[in-house]
Amino acid sequence: MKIAVVGTGYVGLVTGTCLAETGNTVTCVDVNEEKVKMMLAFKLPIYEPGLDLLFHRNIEQGRLKFTTNLADAISDAQIIYLALPTPPNGDGAADLSYVLGAAKDIAKLITEYKVIVTKSTVPVGTADKVIKVFKDNTSVEVDVVSNPEFLREGVAVEDFMKPDRVVVGTESVRAQKLMAELYGPYVRQGNPIIFMDARSSELTKYAANSFLATKITFMNEIANLCELVGADVDAVRKGIGSDDRIGKRFLFPGVGYGGSCFPKDVQALAHSARENKYDFKILESVMEVNNIQRKVLVEKMRKYYSGQLKGKKIAIWGLAFKPETDDIREAPALYIIEELLKDGAIISAFDPEAISNVKKVLGDKIHFGENQYDILKDADALVIVTEWSVFRTPDFDRVGSLLKSKVIFDGRNLYDLQKMIDSGYYYNSIGRKTISI
Repeated sequence: MKIAVVGTGYVGLVTGTCLAETGNTVTCVDVNEEKVKMMLAFKLPIYEPGLDLLFHRNIEQGRLKFTTNLADAISDAQIIYLALPTPPNGDGAADLSYVLGAAKDIAKLITEYKVIVTKSTVPVGTADKVIKVFKDNTSVEVDVVSNPEFLREGVAVEDFMKPDRVVVGTESVRAQKLMAELYGPYVRQGNPIIFMDARSSELTKYAANSFLATKITFMNEIANLCELVGADVDAVRKGIGSDDRIGKRFLFPGVGYGGSCFPKDVQALAHSARENKYDFKILESVMEVNNIQRKVLVEKMRKYYSGQLKGKKIAIWGLAFKPETDDIREAPALYIIEELLKDGAIISAFDPEAISNVKKVLGDKIHFGENQYDILKDADALVIVTEWSVFRTPDFDRVGSLLKSKVIFDGRNLYDLQKMIDSGYYYNSIGRKTISI
């Protein structure tokens, strides 16, 4: 099948590459000339484990192409994916200008039937708006389909190639047949392709991400309560996670959720509720709690240092919003750094993949190390923000010898409490007892 993907951001590039992997001919189009030149030179503009292999293989075998020319990309495409940014406006509403603008451009170019797929996360009613754009700008028949992505950064390739479900929003029998044929190779193990109306499909994505954000936030609240009542959040997590109705995933407390999806999608769903005069109390609370939780480590540090953080050298492990990605969008580390800089702290940081992206935001406001140990020399404390595997089993003797004081503030609960006692560290984590030197 011939496919066009408009937009080569995270979702668009993963989608285009994975669609090519099952034998489709895919042309990805983007207005960013530098990015297209980069991809034509066999260079990935994003970090995503496993994507480079598929990317190179499908380019070499002629199934994956890149261009800045929209007309060329869509001319013989049966299905056109819109994988464009939908950033939040000031009020939290999703900005649809990129999606609707692309739809208008496509409408003026097509000469035969196409299936137009909104892959971007969009609010309820977007498909109707896209349909109107086509009706206003062309007489050519199209079907507009909502097909939300459920990709997790760090395992996006696996999520696409072996999805637990594919959600397709359309009531067109013709479009359903094409989408079922396209996704057939990905659901051979029996996972469902769920067909529904477009509005339900659009809401499904927001509902899924908002539910997971709520689950994370609930555990952060439980962790904070654990500290006050003398309970251990790890024990509580295991106790409730063994209940099949609750499940084990998304129960790890920390310094709040970040990334490109959860913050934006929760905001957008809350805005949609307000637009329809519904008071979505849970979501409003989720956003409020998450804003507080992002800075919980800073509050712990302020208490430890009696409010005197000025001049303290702080080493930070982890800058990406989660491991196995270089994505720093809404990363808790950035909020923590902002607060520490306000307090006059001196910051050195290391992340396996995200340093270059943070440099673009912070410049020389903080220092960066070549590895996790470089930044520890004479630091007053180590702060762990992202749970990269490389941080899980460090050389604690080496860490202790480099730090001015054996002090760790752990926002991801990486280390065993007894290990910290035996190693002689002050260790302050989330929802567990504090280990004092």
